[in-house]
Amino acid sequence: MTKSIPKISESEWEVMKVLWQKAPLTASEITSSLQPTTEWKSKTVRTLLDRLTKKEVIGVHRDQRVYTFYPLFSQKECQKAKTSSFVKRVYDGTLKTMLVQFIQDEDLSDADIKELRSILDTKQDTDRPTTDNK
Repeated sequence: MTKSIPKISESEWEVMKVLWQKAPLTASEITSSLQPTTEWKSKTVRTLLDRLTKKEVIGVHRDQRVYTFYPLFSQKECQKAKTSSFVKRVYDGTLKTMLVQFIQDEDLSDADIKELRSILDTKQDTDRPTTDNK
């Protein structure tokens, strides 16, 4: 069984996005990467790194002169956990209700609709049980 992914705050999510792009990174490199989109000081970033380390979402290479940080979970794994949490919290765990609302509320281009149909068709084909006459 895989280890469950702890909840990640919105601020921690920003740090994770930097680490998913290019890891391992030092705290200073992470702070520099976040400067264009946040006004966070070095101390704030270090606090977020400490939280993520305690939650065991990131790891630390301590064998070097300067500590470097790296993700312990992939972006896809964290997105899946975040989506699952959102669907449970907001839509009582009913994915269909969420999808219907998004599809009805959003303006979708013909290309978007075609892509969604293709995804659903592929999903339907892979979920359909096979019959072996052996």
